[in-house]
Amino acid sequence: MKKLSIWLAAILMAVGLGLVVPGPASATTSYCGLTWGSLMKTDGALSTAPVTNIRTGQHYCFDRLVVDLGSGPAPGYSVRYVGQVIEDGSGKVVPTRGGARLQVVVKAPAYDGNGQPTYTPADKAELSNVSGYQTFRQVVWAGSFEGQTSLGLGVRARLPFRVFTLDGTASGHRLVVDVAHFW
Repeated sequence: MKKLSIWLAAILMAVGLGLVVPGPASATTSYCGLTWGSLMKTDGALSTAPVTNIRTGQHYCFDRLVVDLGSGPAPGYSVRYVGQVIEDGSGKVVPTRGGARLQVVVKAPAYDGNGQPTYTPADKAELSNVSGYQTFRQVVWAGSFEGQTSLGLGVRARLPFRVFTLDGTASGHRLVVDVAHFW
Protein backbone atom coordinates (compact mmCIF):
# COMPACT_ATOMS: atom_id res chain seq x y z
CA MET A 1 0.00 0.00 0.00
CA LYS A 2 2.89 2.29 0.82
CA LYS A 3 4.42 1.73 -2.69
CA LEU A 4 1.10 2.65 -4.31
CA SER A 5 0.84 5.91 -2.40
CA ILE A 6 4.48 6.77 -3.24
CA TRP A 7 3.81 6.16 -6.97
CA LEU A 8 0.61 8.17 -6.81
CA ALA A 9 2.42 11.07 -5.10
CA ALA A 10 5.23 10.94 -7.68
CA ILE A 11 2.75 11.05 -10.57
CA LEU A 12 0.81 13.93 -9.04
CA MET A 13 4.04 15.85 -8.40
CA ALA A 14 5.25 15.25 -11.99
CA VAL A 15 1.95 16.54 -13.38
CA GLY A 16 2.05 19.52 -11.03
CA LEU A 17 5.59 20.41 -12.11
CA GLY A 18 4.81 19.93 -15.78
CA LEU A 19 7.17 17.00 -16.22
CA VAL A 20 4.59 14.90 -18.03
CA VAL A 21 4.77 15.63 -21.74
CA PRO A 22 1.41 16.54 -23.25
CA GLY A 23 0.13 14.79 -26.38
CA PRO A 24 0.45 16.33 -29.79
CA ALA A 25 -1.24 19.70 -30.15
CA SER A 26 -4.24 19.85 -32.46
CA ALA A 27 -4.51 22.53 -35.13
CA THR A 28 -6.40 25.55 -33.89
CA THR A 29 -7.05 26.96 -37.37
CA SER A 30 -8.96 24.90 -39.89
CA TYR A 31 -8.18 25.21 -43.56
CA CYS A 32 -11.84 24.34 -44.07
CA GLY A 33 -11.07 21.38 -46.28
CA LEU A 34 -10.61 23.60 -49.34
CA THR A 35 -8.84 22.03 -52.33
CA TRP A 36 -9.57 24.64 -54.98
CA GLY A 37 -6.17 25.74 -56.28
CA SER A 38 -5.28 29.03 -57.96
CA LEU A 39 -5.11 28.14 -61.65
CA MET A 40 -7.47 29.54 -64.29
CA LYS A 41 -11.04 28.26 -64.26
CA THR A 42 -13.16 28.45 -67.39
CA ASP A 43 -16.46 27.01 -68.58
CA GLY A 44 -19.18 27.44 -71.13
CA ALA A 45 -20.09 29.63 -74.03
CA LEU A 46 -21.68 33.05 -74.42
CA SER A 47 -25.08 33.60 -72.83
CA THR A 48 -27.82 36.07 -73.66
CA ALA A 49 -28.75 36.35 -69.97
CA PRO A 50 -27.67 39.91 -69.08
CA VAL A 51 -25.77 40.95 -65.95
CA THR A 52 -28.21 42.67 -63.56
CA ASN A 53 -26.26 43.08 -60.29
CA ILE A 54 -22.91 42.48 -58.60
CA ARG A 55 -22.62 41.84 -54.87
CA THR A 56 -20.24 40.38 -52.29
CA GLY A 57 -20.43 38.52 -49.01
CA GLN A 58 -18.22 37.18 -46.23
CA HIS A 59 -18.13 33.56 -45.09
CA TYR A 60 -16.12 31.71 -42.47
CA CYS A 61 -13.59 30.23 -44.92
CA PHE A 62 -13.83 32.56 -47.92
CA ASP A 63 -15.09 35.84 -49.37
CA ARG A 64 -17.72 35.59 -52.14
CA LEU A 65 -18.44 37.59 -55.29
CA VAL A 66 -21.86 37.04 -56.92
CA VAL A 67 -22.85 38.22 -60.39
CA ASP A 68 -26.64 38.13 -60.82
CA LEU A 69 -27.96 37.53 -64.34
CA GLY A 70 -31.36 37.84 -65.95
CA SER A 71 -33.28 35.00 -67.52
CA GLY A 72 -31.56 32.95 -70.18
CA PRO A 73 -29.00 30.16 -70.31
CA ALA A 74 -26.35 29.93 -67.59
CA PRO A 75 -23.31 32.02 -68.47
CA GLY A 76 -19.86 30.74 -69.22
CA TYR A 77 -16.86 32.31 -67.49
CA SER A 78 -13.11 32.66 -67.37
CA VAL A 79 -11.44 33.58 -64.07
CA ARG A 80 -7.69 33.82 -63.60
CA TYR A 81 -4.96 35.66 -61.75
CA VAL A 82 -3.43 38.46 -63.82
CA GLY A 83 -0.70 41.04 -63.33
CA GLN A 84 -3.11 43.84 -64.26
CA VAL A 85 -6.86 44.01 -64.82
CA ILE A 86 -7.54 45.09 -68.41
CA GLU A 87 -10.67 46.94 -69.54
CA ASP A 88 -12.72 45.28 -72.31
CA GLY A 89 -12.66 47.06 -75.63
CA SER A 90 -10.07 49.72 -74.78
CA GLY A 91 -7.26 47.60 -73.37
CA LYS A 92 -6.67 50.18 -70.62
CA VAL A 93 -5.29 49.05 -67.26
CA VAL A 94 -7.89 49.28 -64.48
CA PRO A 95 -6.17 50.17 -61.16
CA THR A 96 -7.01 47.48 -58.63
CA ARG A 97 -5.92 47.35 -54.97
CA GLY A 98 -4.51 44.17 -53.46
CA GLY A 99 -1.50 41.89 -53.50
CA ALA A 100 -3.06 39.88 -56.36
CA ARG A 101 -5.76 40.43 -58.98
CA LEU A 102 -8.37 38.16 -60.49
CA GLN A 103 -9.79 39.03 -63.92
CA VAL A 104 -13.38 37.77 -63.92
CA VAL A 105 -14.91 37.46 -67.38
CA VAL A 106 -18.62 36.61 -67.45
CA LYS A 107 -19.62 35.41 -70.90
CA ALA A 108 -22.80 37.50 -70.79
CA PRO A 109 -23.45 41.16 -71.64
CA ALA A 110 -24.40 43.96 -69.24
CA TYR A 111 -26.88 45.26 -71.81
CA ASP A 112 -30.06 44.00 -73.45
CA GLY A 113 -30.79 43.15 -77.08
CA ASN A 114 -31.36 46.84 -77.84
CA GLY A 115 -28.00 47.88 -76.38
CA GLN A 116 -29.60 49.37 -73.24
CA PRO A 117 -27.62 48.78 -70.01
CA THR A 118 -28.95 46.12 -67.63
CA TYR A 119 -26.32 46.95 -65.03
CA THR A 120 -24.75 50.35 -64.61
CA PRO A 121 -22.31 50.63 -61.69
CA ALA A 122 -22.68 53.73 -59.54
CA ASP A 123 -18.90 53.73 -58.99
CA LYS A 124 -16.79 51.68 -61.43
CA ALA A 125 -13.89 51.66 -58.95
CA GLU A 126 -15.97 50.26 -56.05
CA LEU A 127 -18.72 47.90 -57.24
CA SER A 128 -19.19 46.67 -53.68
CA ASN A 129 -17.90 47.89 -50.34
CA VAL A 130 -15.42 45.22 -49.24
CA SER A 131 -13.78 47.14 -46.40
CA GLY A 132 -13.34 44.78 -43.47
CA TYR A 133 -13.27 41.68 -45.66
CA GLN A 134 -10.54 39.17 -44.87
CA THR A 135 -9.51 38.48 -48.49
CA PHE A 136 -11.16 40.97 -50.86
CA ARG A 137 -9.58 44.42 -51.30
CA GLN A 138 -11.57 45.89 -54.22
CA VAL A 139 -14.13 44.99 -56.90
CA VAL A 140 -13.79 47.06 -60.10
CA TRP A 141 -15.65 47.35 -63.38
CA ALA A 142 -13.65 46.48 -66.49
CA GLY A 143 -16.44 46.88 -69.06
CA SER A 144 -18.95 44.97 -71.12
CA PHE A 145 -18.04 44.49 -74.76
CA GLU A 146 -19.00 42.06 -77.52
CA GLY A 147 -21.29 39.97 -75.33
CA GLN A 148 -19.08 39.57 -72.29
CA THR A 149 -18.60 41.49 -69.07
CA SER A 150 -15.31 41.88 -67.19
CA LEU A 151 -14.61 42.67 -63.55
CA GLY A 152 -11.44 42.96 -61.54
CA LEU A 153 -11.22 41.47 -58.08
CA GLY A 154 -8.36 42.69 -55.93
CA VAL A 155 -7.40 40.22 -53.20
CA ARG A 156 -4.76 40.36 -50.47
CA ALA A 157 -2.64 37.54 -51.99
CA ARG A 158 -2.79 34.80 -54.60
CA LEU A 159 -5.15 32.43 -52.82
CA PRO A 160 -7.20 29.41 -53.91
CA PHE A 161 -10.53 30.13 -55.56
CA ARG A 162 -13.48 28.34 -57.10
CA VAL A 163 -16.07 29.40 -59.67
CA PHE A 164 -19.52 27.97 -60.33
CA THR A 165 -23.00 28.91 -61.51
CA LEU A 166 -26.21 28.56 -59.55
CA ASP A 167 -29.71 28.33 -60.93
CA GLY A 168 -31.65 31.27 -59.66
CA THR A 169 -35.34 31.74 -59.39
CA ALA A 170 -37.39 32.33 -62.54
CA SER A 171 -35.49 35.62 -62.85
CA GLY A 172 -32.11 34.07 -63.76
CA HIS A 173 -28.79 32.54 -62.79
CA ARG A 174 -25.83 33.56 -60.63
CA LEU A 175 -22.11 33.28 -61.21
CA VAL A 176 -20.21 32.77 -57.95
CA VAL A 177 -16.49 33.33 -57.27
CA ASP A 178 -15.24 32.25 -53.83
CA VAL A 179 -11.70 33.17 -52.74
CA ALA A 180 -10.31 31.35 -49.69
CA HIS A 181 -8.90 33.20 -46.70
CA PHE A 182 -5.91 30.84 -46.46
CA TRP A 183 -4.17 28.03 -48.35
